[in-house]
Amino acid sequence: MGYYDTPGWTWDVYLSGNYMYVADGGSGLRIINVSNPSNPNEVGYYDTPGWAFGVYVSGDYAYVADEEAGLRIINVSNPSNPNEIGYYDTPGRAFSIYVSGNYAYVADEEAGLRIINVSNPSNPNEVSYYDTPSSAYDVYVSGDYAYVADEEAGLRIINVSNPSNPNEAGYYDTPGRTDGVYVSDSYVYIADGPTGLQIYQFLLVDTEENAYSSMANVKLLKNPVKDKIEVELNLGYEKKELVIDLYNVLGERVKTYKLFGSYHRKIYLNIDNIPSGVYFLKTNSREVPNWFKVVISKGD
Repeated sequence: MGYYDTPGWTWDVYLSGNYMYVADGGSGLRIINVSNPSNPNEVGYYDTPGWAFGVYVSGDYAYVADEEAGLRIINVSNPSNPNEIGYYDTPGRAFSIYVSGNYAYVADEEAGLRIINVSNPSNPNEVSYYDTPSSAYDVYVSGDYAYVADEEAGLRIINVSNPSNPNEAGYYDTPGRTDGVYVSDSYVYIADGPTGLQIYQFLLVDTEENAYSSMANVKLLKNPVKDKIEVELNLGYEKKELVIDLYNVLGERVKTYKLFGSYHRKIYLNIDNIPSGVYFLKTNSREVPNWFKVVISKGD
C-alpha cells in the first residue's frame, strides 16, 4: 500500500509514533513519516560515520548500531533535525541494539554482548560484556535475559539481572546460522540463515523436550492470569493431599501449594508476591505427570 525508496541499503527499522526510523547502511539513519502509510515521506536524516546496521528508539533518542563506528546516540526529539549527542566505540563491529531502562545492549560481531550505560546519553560508558563464542549479530532483551543470535554458536541466553555481571544461563545450537532473534512469552523466534525460521519454546531445566504437554485432566480457566491462578481438576477420585509446585523458566521452584480433599473441583492459587513472567505448574499426581505453562501478567 506504500513504500519509500531510501538512498542506502536498509538493514533495520524501528517504528515509534508516526515515524519509521531506518538503519540505512552507508546512508545512516533515515526518518520516515508514515502517518499516511500510502504516502510515506522522509522528514530528516543523520549520516552516521559508520554503516548503520541496527536501530532502537527510546524516548527522544535513536540508538544506532553503526558497525565499526560503534554505538551512536541521535537526538530525534525534532525528527526533522536529528543530531548526534553521544557515542561509544565498541571494540568490534556493532550489528544490533536493544535498549532497556538505562542500558543499551549491543550485539558486537567480534566482541559478543556489550552492555552500555546510557543514563547520560551524552556520555555513555560500558559497564560489562559477555564474549559469546561466535559472532553476535542480533540481541533481544526480555526480563532478566538477553537473547543473542550468535551465528554458528546458535542462540545464547545471557542473564543480565545484574548488568555489571552478565553470565550465560543457557543456549541452543540451532541447525543453521543464527542471524536474528525475537522473544514473545515463552517462545523464541530465530532467523536461522539457510534453515529459515526456527521457533523454540522454553522448557524447565532437565525436562525432556518430548515430555512437555498439557495435563489432560487439568484445565486453566484463564491464561494469562493477573490476580490468581484458577485451575479446574477432574481426576475422578479422592486423595488426602494434592501438592502443586510452581516453577520459573530456570527450573527454580518459586511456590508450593498444598491442598486437601476431592480432586474433582476448582481451586484458586494465590500469586500475590510472584512477579509477572512465564511459569510452569506440576502436581504430585501420577495421573497428570507432565508440566504445563501459565503466564502471569499483572500489568493493565
